[in-house]
Amino acid sequence: MGTIYYGGAGTPIHIEDRALAHLKVVIATKLRRNESFTVSWRHPEGEPRGRSTIWLHPSIPLRFVFDDPEPAQLSREWIEELANSANSSGGIMLVAEHFDAPGAPAVDEPGADGDSGSSPAPAVTAEQSRSLA
Repeated sequence: MGTIYYGGAGTPIHIEDRALAHLKVVIATKLRRNESFTVSWRHPEGEPRGRSTIWLHPSIPLRFVFDDPEPAQLSREWIEELANSANSSGGIMLVAEHFDAPGAPAVDEPGADGDSGSSPAPAVTAEQSRSLA
């Protein structure tokens, strides 16, 4: 389980490592462009029932912490889906990954943080991920 530390909030945000690795790519792209937006998610099991939304702004400190020291294999489709939602008026809604391309090749993404579990979804390289969103 990964963690986002945002601003001075005393409560860390826990998100599964693989999801956090994908979210990090989209968030970094938006903030690098000096764009503000929201991120929403449903609370994971073990936390009070409900959902949360945060407003992300380039001037507010942000840190991603991953439990797994190995980088994730990133899915181009999942990143594109998150990026499309980031550009909507509702902001990013963290959704589960879709595996629409079973058996598609996956490529390790050496610059990403997250888990190293294999994924049947196509992966993207660091260079490709920068061109998304």
